[in-house]
Amino acid sequence: MERSTGGALLATAVAATGLVGTATEPAQASATACVMREGSAHTDWTGMSWDADILCDNTPGDVRLQSFTDSPVVGRMVTTRSWFVCWKVGDQHAGGNNIWYYTQGDEVVSRPTAKAWGYMPAVMLETPQDPVPGLPKCSWG
Repeated sequence: MERSTGGALLATAVAATGLVGTATEPAQASATACVMREGSAHTDWTGMSWDADILCDNTPGDVRLQSFTDSPVVGRMVTTRSWFVCWKVGDQHAGGNNIWYYTQGDEVVSRPTAKAWGYMPAVMLETPQDPVPGLPKCSWG
């Protein structure tokens, strides 16, 4: 199992941007609703692990297996504040860019082995910019 070792580094990088706060320190008044959370462990269906995430306000919607608009929907995000562990470049989407965020949906829609892990387009998240400063690029994308 591969393990991300960038939790503290991620927290430092994110806090230094002034764009997002940490879980114990609120974001600046003019900042986004995103916060970085150290020690928030996640392991996806392939065995990849992370020890930090970004928690952001989002629009509920589909979670796709890949970062493509025609990729199968594997999950659905029903909450409006969700966590994301990394980002990658994919298809251009309605937000005017090609950044997609990796997460686990709240509900499994198809391909149960994927456990609702997949990508949401950046347009679905309330972020200060895309990609979110300090959030790592997915190691496979």
